[in-house]
Amino acid sequence: MMPGDEPFQLFTEGDTLYDAMLAAIGRAEDEVAMESYIFADDEVGWRFAEALAAQARAGVRVRLHLDAAGSLFWASRRLDRFLRGNGVDLRWFHRWHWSQPLRYNQRNHRKLLVLDDRLAFLGGFNIHRENSKALFGERRWRDTHVAMAGPLVRQARQAFEALWGRRPWQSDLAAEPHSAVLLPNKSVECQHRLRCIFASMFGSARRHIEVTTPYLVPDEWTLRALEHAALRGVSVRVMVPQKGDIAPVRWIARRIHARLLRGGVQVFGYRPRLLHAKTLTIDGDWVSVGTANMDYRSLFLNHELNLCARAPSLAAALERQFEADLADAEEFEASSAPRQPITDRLLAPLAWAARRWL
Repeated sequence: MMPGDEPFQLFTEGDTLYDAMLAAIGRAEDEVAMESYIFADDEVGWRFAEALAAQARAGVRVRLHLDAAGSLFWASRRLDRFLRGNGVDLRWFHRWHWSQPLRYNQRNHRKLLVLDDRLAFLGGFNIHRENSKALFGERRWRDTHVAMAGPLVRQARQAFEALWGRRPWQSDLAAEPHSAVLLPNKSVECQHRLRCIFASMFGSARRHIEVTTPYLVPDEWTLRALEHAALRGVSVRVMVPQKGDIAPVRWIARRIHARLLRGGVQVFGYRPRLLHAKTLTIDGDWVSVGTANMDYRSLFLNHELNLCARAPSLAAALERQFEADLADAEEFEASSAPRQPITDRLLAPLAWAARRWL
């Protein structure tokens, strides 16, 4: 990948992001294409529903691809009827059906908005009030999103079209020099592409690696890549939630944290809010921002999409955010880890055995 500095805008507050996305939807002239894992029947969801409906009524092509499992307890039939009744082309990814039970395990975890081939938004923010300081206060989720223009928007639209039409897609890295590319987690040359890219980025690090992820349940290859970087003298720092929102992940987190700590990796627990951001920086040069967690489900099962780039200015912004998060985090130390409740210790082996599906 060629070095460069594409124009990006970073968002770490839901209210600011939502205002920017809604304004961009309102300016769309030809098409709005949107994906979300969660699209809630709440104040935020209805702001987006009304904006999408208004554009559909105005003659703009509006397509909305939502995950059936992700929005299962968030959306509503009323929201569905409103969107369809106003001309929005709405599809649900992998609804449950008794004849294909296994497909329900694969989810569309992407959060993507593409507008007129001119602007795209991608990251970890879902569409719900939990991201809004105005609505959820100081307990709002801590997340990250990025807006992009230029050739990346065409890639974003191609990624949307491929999943909408249930056909494979991949960025063509060999076609021309790139400073930034959008990568799905599946491709022809690498079955689990994001896993391959992350391992390559960890292997290329010379000075420092900074990872922020809400779910740290990586496979053996990814764990070894982080450990080997630390053994080479690279500063490896990983930010995770102090207390995650998924109990089985909490049960096995200590085992993973302990192994990384023994390998020289620093692990920090973010305390004030639920951490949901998925970012990576390497040496102040390489970055990854998107929808993929550092876990089995994102790397092997779900549909994900990440921006991977050599973008020093974006890397600098992400590193500043990492330092800000450190001020509200606690460094984990194997020698001072609090004793787990007996229930957690008993259930941890079961969760570890099922870690590929968490």
